[in-house]
Amino acid sequence: MSRPSSAGPGPSKPCGKQQQHAPSPAAVLPGTGGASPPPPPPPPLPPPQQQQQQQQQELTSLFECPICFDYILPPILQCQAGHLVCKQCRQQLSLCPTCRGSLTPNIRNLAMEKVASAVLFPCKYATTGCSLTLHHTEKPKHEAICEYRPYSCPCPGTSCDWEGSLEAVMSHLMHAHKSITTLQGEDIIFLATDINLPGAVDWVMMQSCFGHHFMLVLKKQEKCEGHQQFFATVLLIGTRKQAENFQYRLELHSSCHRLTWEASPCSIHDGVSVAIRNSNCLIFDTATAHLFADNGNLGINVTISMCCP
Repeated sequence: MSRPSSAGPGPSKPCGKQQQHAPSPAAVLPGTGGASPPPPPPPPLPPPQQQQQQQQQELTSLFECPICFDYILPPILQCQAGHLVCKQCRQQLSLCPTCRGSLTPNIRNLAMEKVASAVLFPCKYATTGCSLTLHHTEKPKHEAICEYRPYSCPCPGTSCDWEGSLEAVMSHLMHAHKSITTLQGEDIIFLATDINLPGAVDWVMMQSCFGHHFMLVLKKQEKCEGHQQFFATVLLIGTRKQAENFQYRLELHSSCHRLTWEASPCSIHDGVSVAIRNSNCLIFDTATAHLFADNGNLGINVTISMCCP
C-alpha cells in the first residue's frame, strides 16, 4: 500500500513526449562579430621619478661586493675573468670568490669605474634612516659624520668598544660605567678630585636637565714633556641638530680670579677629541688650575641653558 506524500499533491506534469527547444544564442556585443572581448589595457607606466629610482637601484646592484655586500667603489679591480670584489675583502682573499680564479695581477676595470662616476650610491646607513645618495667620492666623508651611523661609547679614557643607537647610550652608561655620577638641574658644580695625579687623567660627570642628558668632561693631557694642559667641555647625549638648541657656561672662580667659557655643546657623535682638536673647549694649564683648586680639588660651575628661538 502506497503512503501518501506529506508534501501534498505536486504540480501536474505533461504527458507524452516533451518538446525540445533549441538553445538560445549567446549575447553578442555590438561590433565584435561574436569574437572574445579585447584583452585588458597594459598597466600604466611608473612616474619618471620612480623609473629613475629603479634604474639607479639596478645600476648600484652591479657594484655589490659578493662577500660583504657593500659597494665596490673606484679604484675597481677585477679577477682575470672580470669578476669584482671590494678593496677591503680583496685584501683578505687569494682567489676570486665567484670563479675561484687568481686575483693577481691587479687588473683595473676602467669601464666600471666610468659607470660608477655616473651613479649615485646610497649611504651605508640607509637602513637606519639616511635617505641621501652620493657620488662615490663624497660617500666616505659623509658616512664618517652621518647622523644615522651607530653611536660609540662616549665615555673617555676607557677602552670600551660598545656601539648602539642613541636611545641605548644612557642605558649603556648606567650599566657599564656605574662610577659616573649624575646630577640633576641646569646649574651644578662639577668637582674634579686629585687633579695633581700624574699622567693623562679624565674626570666625567653627567648632568640632566631640560629633558636631556649632558656629559661633562675634564681631560688632562701632557702636550709636551713636563707641560700639562686641561680641557673642559660639555657633550650632549643627542644629535648635532639637538645640540644647537643649547648653550653651556663653565666657570672657575676663587676669591681673586674668575675664568669663564661659553659655547654650544658638541654631540657625542663628535666626541671630546673633536672638541679638543677644534679648540672648542675651555683650555688652561696646570698653573691656572692651581689658582682655582682647593687642596688638589677643582670645582667647575656648569650652567646649561636653552638657546632663544
